Amino acid sequence: MTPKIYMPAPVCLIENNGGQLLANQEALEILSATRNPLVVVAIVGLYRTGKSYLMNKLAGKNKGFSIGSTVQSHTKGIWMWCVPHPKKPNHTLVLLDTEGLGDVEKGDKNNDAQIFALAILLSSTFVYNTMNKIDQKAIDLLHYVTELSNLLRKVSSPDLEGVEDATNLQSFCPDFVWTLRDFFLTLEKDGQDITADEYLENSLRLKQGTNESVKNFNLPRLCIKEFFPIRKCFIFDSPTHRKKLAQLETLPNDELDPEFVQQVAGFCSHIFNHSNTKTLPGGIKVNGPYLKSLVLTYINAISRGDLPCMENSVLTLAQIKNSAAVKKAIDHYDQQMSQKVQLPTETVHELLDLHRESEREATEVFMKNSFKDMDQKFQKELETLLEVKKDDLYKQNMEASSCRCSVLLRAIFGPLENDVRQGIYSKPGGHHLLVQKTEELKAKYYQEPRKGMQAERALQEYLQSRQSTTDAILQIDLALTVRQKEIEEANRKAQAEKIVAQRLETIQRHNQQMMMQRERLYQEQIRQIQIFREYQLQQQQRALERRFQEEAENLNREIETERRSLQNEIQDLQRNVVSLDDTCILL
Repeated sequence: MTPKIYMPAPVCLIENNGGQLLANQEALEILSATRNPLVVVAIVGLYRTGKSYLMNKLAGKNKGFSIGSTVQSHTKGIWMWCVPHPKKPNHTLVLLDTEGLGDVEKGDKNNDAQIFALAILLSSTFVYNTMNKIDQKAIDLLHYVTELSNLLRKVSSPDLEGVEDATNLQSFCPDFVWTLRDFFLTLEKDGQDITADEYLENSLRLKQGTNESVKNFNLPRLCIKEFFPIRKCFIFDSPTHRKKLAQLETLPNDELDPEFVQQVAGFCSHIFNHSNTKTLPGGIKVNGPYLKSLVLTYINAISRGDLPCMENSVLTLAQIKNSAAVKKAIDHYDQQMSQKVQLPTETVHELLDLHRESEREATEVFMKNSFKDMDQKFQKELETLLEVKKDDLYKQNMEASSCRCSVLLRAIFGPLENDVRQGIYSKPGGHHLLVQKTEELKAKYYQEPRKGMQAERALQEYLQSRQSTTDAILQIDLALTVRQKEIEEANRKAQAEKIVAQRLETIQRHNQQMMMQRERLYQEQIRQIQIFREYQLQQQQRALERRFQEEAENLNREIETERRSLQNEIQDLQRNVVSLDDTCILL
């Protein structure tokens, strides 16, 4: 269970010892034991303006923070009072009352500014207490100290556990409450009643125009609005007759001005209901140990002399503001280049064109936010920084190109290197195949987009790094080629001898086949001759037979003819004989 912190009275948190600010050990121990989330309300203003009275009311007490009744300032340094928060259970309300500004006895404006800045940085609600009305002097002072607070915050970079970004502005900007004491003006504008909040916003309203006087008028108001996005204003009548102010702590409410009592009640109600828990970047709620770390960090930064002196507030403010303008311009340049530039670029001209465009915009940002840049000192500083940025970007571009090309070369040539390691190209003709494959992969590499300006150099360096491997493969190729040629020549001769032997065998086989074929043909011819001879004999025999038959027939015919002729002759003879006979007879 978180222990409850009981503080019957305030203790000094930051001592102001002759202009040197020191953290009070007793107060730090109280903070170390405070584990509840803290709502930190700090008040700053001129001395003898009733700051401590308001803080006592927030503590629910009439007494506590010292209220002086003389022209001598009572509060020195920053005093702290931790009380239970009346509206937020398990929260602690930390009230910080500060040493009055403008003490004539002290006469140290630089010390005033440091206390003012510490109050802003340590609080979650910051109360700016001034007299009578809002004027340009109060605005200028607030502007100066907000710039100083921002500078102190940046140079300190608190090393707190769990804090990721100690330069996050929104996490350190407290809510802003402007309290106007003994207000005597009528809240009216253009014949219409206005509220205190509208009075504050009208006082911070910007003028139209671009000349130097308008810029000087608008600059502090722009900064205040940026640093304090949440703003509230309260007005207070005089609490009582001036002669009774010395007894203000003991006066009951019925002896105070009723309007003042009501105004104080409204102020306290707003603080109780609307003040937020002090937070760090990442939404970390500040407890006592965190607030202790913040106190020590800021005190140490001030002790190191990290803040400028306020001897010449205009020059100091110009330095702070112009330094901030340079940073804002550089941040704009970085943002634009990060959005526009995709490293690596293919050419220097592409990069320079983008640089010149962003450089022009950055210069415009600087001119818009600069303040009394005498002799263009900060503009020249910006130009130098942008030139450095350009050179650095050029180097980044070359490095990005090298990295991109290296990745591409590994991806494209990696499989080839693996094949080389496996000995795929360690063979006759392997060097030619390797060169051929290398050319194919080079063409593929050239086709890849956005390699940047190191593309050719990276490729040549890679090929050069692989040259020894290529040469080794060439030597292996030559040696293996000679051996391969010898083997091929021997194989060729053996193959030729084999072919000759096969041809001889084929010829022999062919000759045998031809001889067998001839033998078969010879036998066939003999058989055919025999058949032919037999056929001829048969034909001759038949011819003879036919001839014999014909001759016989002819002979028979001749015989028949002869016979007939003989028969005819016989018949003639017979007839002759008959005739003879007849003749004889006759005779």
